[in-house]
Amino acid sequence: MSDQIKHECGIAFIRLLKPLSFYREKYGTALYGLNKLYLLMEKQHNRGQDGAGIATIKLDVKPGNRYISRYRSMASNAVADIFEYVQNKFVDIQNNTPELMQDTEWLKNNVSFIGEVLMGHLRYGTHGKNSIENCHPFLRQNNWMTRNLVIAGNFNMTNVDELLEQLYELGQHPKEKADTVTVLEKIGHFLDDENQDLFDQYKKEGLSNVEITQKISDNLNIGNILRRSAKTWDGGYTICGIVGNGDAFIMRDPSGIRPAYYYADDEIVVAASERPALQTAFNIQYKNVKEIQPGHALIVKKDGSVSEEMFREPTEKLSCSFERIYFSRGSDAEIYRERKHLGKLLVDEILQTVKHDIENTVFSFIPNTAEVAFFGMVEGVHQYIRDLQKKTLLENKEQLSDEQLDKLLSITPRVEKLAIKDVKLRTFITQDADRGEMVAHVYDSTYGVIRNHTDTLVAIDDSIVRGTTLKQSIIKIIDRLHPKKIIIVSSAPQIRYPDCYGIDMSRMGQFVAFEAAIQLLVERGMEHVIEEVYQKCKASILLPKEEIVNHVKDIYRPFSREEISAQIAKIITPKDTVAEVEVIYQSLENLHTACPNHRGDWYFSGNYPTPGGNKVVNKAFVNWREGINQRAY
Repeated sequence: MSDQIKHECGIAFIRLLKPLSFYREKYGTALYGLNKLYLLMEKQHNRGQDGAGIATIKLDVKPGNRYISRYRSMASNAVADIFEYVQNKFVDIQNNTPELMQDTEWLKNNVSFIGEVLMGHLRYGTHGKNSIENCHPFLRQNNWMTRNLVIAGNFNMTNVDELLEQLYELGQHPKEKADTVTVLEKIGHFLDDENQDLFDQYKKEGLSNVEITQKISDNLNIGNILRRSAKTWDGGYTICGIVGNGDAFIMRDPSGIRPAYYYADDEIVVAASERPALQTAFNIQYKNVKEIQPGHALIVKKDGSVSEEMFREPTEKLSCSFERIYFSRGSDAEIYRERKHLGKLLVDEILQTVKHDIENTVFSFIPNTAEVAFFGMVEGVHQYIRDLQKKTLLENKEQLSDEQLDKLLSITPRVEKLAIKDVKLRTFITQDADRGEMVAHVYDSTYGVIRNHTDTLVAIDDSIVRGTTLKQSIIKIIDRLHPKKIIIVSSAPQIRYPDCYGIDMSRMGQFVAFEAAIQLLVERGMEHVIEEVYQKCKASILLPKEEIVNHVKDIYRPFSREEISAQIAKIITPKDTVAEVEVIYQSLENLHTACPNHRGDWYFSGNYPTPGGNKVVNKAFVNWREGINQRAY
């Protein structure tokens, strides 16, 4: 992606179902769980580079001994920093008493982070403060083992104000207005409730406090706690939690917006935000990795029993399509096929634009996440050429000379790598003019493959959000190659609306498609539409979120996709560009064809999967109109 946008985190979870000695004997190390947690997190480092954290819980620890360990880091390579910190705890043991590295009972009793339940989190700080206090996992501590709670998640809630008010009504006073805190305290409140109800029940039965403690641990109803906690949540979420006794859960929102996968056998239960991470870390076949169903929670009890329970009635499944286009790693078999398909589906429109002139067209991509879509695009061009050759041969086989036949069979797409990102270049100069000049050189290009003022260059990107990198760098660089025409192709549709479920796209002014629509309204004397939408959005903020509709759709309604694309081309074309610049976007229909099981497209279509989404988009428009530069939730 040429414009950097951030994603809201990844999770990793491991539950060892056997005694630690089992893993030492079978896999040769007492650190099996920690090693696998490190792998799970490293294989998902694309999901968060602003910080990371881990937490572990030891099962059946005697009173007075620490059983919860947590460490968080904001180092530039946070995952490596965390596991170096953990590894240092074993250096002296390895050097001075190496035999103890084989004694799992001693290690469990004497070294932190050696436990049966492990959690990891990778953070992208999309909003607000970026400090160690904002890094997951979060802890809610208590002297009662079964009232301790650790959570980490990939989530955003649209109704934090409402959730905060509910906590006030419950008598709580949260320390911060943030969805992480409200989620932690909401689950924590009903965890306390569950503990108290069980305590009262067993006390009436005449059990001692020690007996009651064990009974509570055995009989906590995690599903019931989650059902009560999540009743009014509005957002996209995958949340992982561990109770102090070892009960654990991974819950997924009712629309399945955020991803969550798991695998379970008689040795382990593992979960992560991405399927390939599980496949690689544990050598699991694709078919054996399961998806946690929307509105369900994977629950692992302390006794090792595993179930998937519904905590909210699932709605229409609208999983985030941006996961498929950009965020998740393309090493997932399904995602790889989908990205290729997205590229292939653009071929007809590309060929029409270049007037089917294959000979004078060069195909390339904007590094590097668009590479798989590029493969699909080239595959589609090859298919067109084969069809053309077959048709020509069938219709003209008697008339073709040897020279004509050779020319026909020699047709092939010209494929080149032209835009090269110089990852070492840093735009450290602060003056605007100098900084702009430096930004223009973040990308370099391959010289000598474009024929001056003859060739058309087609460059595919996976999406275009703001268009700033295209304008400030990429188009300037490739215009120096002197193509006749530059066609920028987006494998994603036009991003028109803010996201409020995890992606760092929350302000209307960020989107070049929105800027283009506003410019068209002004140019055509339709400013009244902007004012009407503003008034409607302003009035809707006072309504219950369930009654709100997305009024911002009216901004785009007067224009075709092609009209907005043409205006975007004008916006992203730098001054003094010699080549003609055109922009082609994917259609929504093609997106759904390529990604049939991930139909969440609200940032493209404005069709939000939860009522809070409509409230957010209208508030975002009001903020833009009033010049308020802040997120709308």
